[in-house]
Amino acid sequence: MTGASSTATTIPAQSRSNPRQPVQSIGRPDDIHVRWVMPEIFHDMPITVEDDDETVRLLEDLAANALPGAPDEDQTRFAVLCALGLDDLQTSGVEYAGICVTAVDGDVCTATVMAALVDSPDGDRGMTPVKTIASGLRQTSTDEISELELPCGPAVSCIGTRNAKLTGELTESGESLTFPASFIRVYVPLPNGTILVMELSTPTMAGWDIFSTMFGNVVSSIRLFKADGTPLIASGTTA
Repeated sequence: MTGASSTATTIPAQSRSNPRQPVQSIGRPDDIHVRWVMPEIFHDMPITVEDDDETVRLLEDLAANALPGAPDEDQTRFAVLCALGLDDLQTSGVEYAGICVTAVDGDVCTATVMAALVDSPDGDRGMTPVKTIASGLRQTSTDEISELELPCGPAVSCIGTRNAKLTGELTESGESLTFPASFIRVYVPLPNGTILVMELSTPTMAGWDIFSTMFGNVVSSIRLFKADGTPLIASGTTA
């Protein structure tokens, strides 16, 4: 995974960091909290907002920030595209999602980062959680599976390509469009028996090198905290 071995970005215990490098977090109120730093070009999607009017307002703001200076029609279409993806993300248990639009060598490129907490799979008692995850993925997937060491602890990465779909409401022909999207997914076993799953995906390969490097920095910035906000040092790692 490009950039995964780069020096980790230090995350302060509280979210008083440079606003251009926002700290994101997920976790249960009385359990482990996971924090990481997102690049400034990624814009938060309103995954956890329950009020419909507030969701619409936030999507409008997202489109305006992601496409500054673009015609209103383009911003509206982008907001609708994001809105159409919210239900699927929420249904799949995603707790954070961010999206970016940028130009790479003159090509318009997009990428999405998402994060979720899932239960650990049952495994052989003689295997570590990382070994269990990697073994299960290798048995069910042809994707590139690797074990890696992050500053927050051991993890598993999965790199591959899948088919994505664009609804006919957003295509000129009115017909749905299927296209390939490349992704990097990282699984980080947590001390409480859950797994942090983070994924970057993009349908625009012109931006793959840049996006994968950014994502390497994102997962390298992951830090774990106790419910009271004190850092949690995983076994085999240093502060």
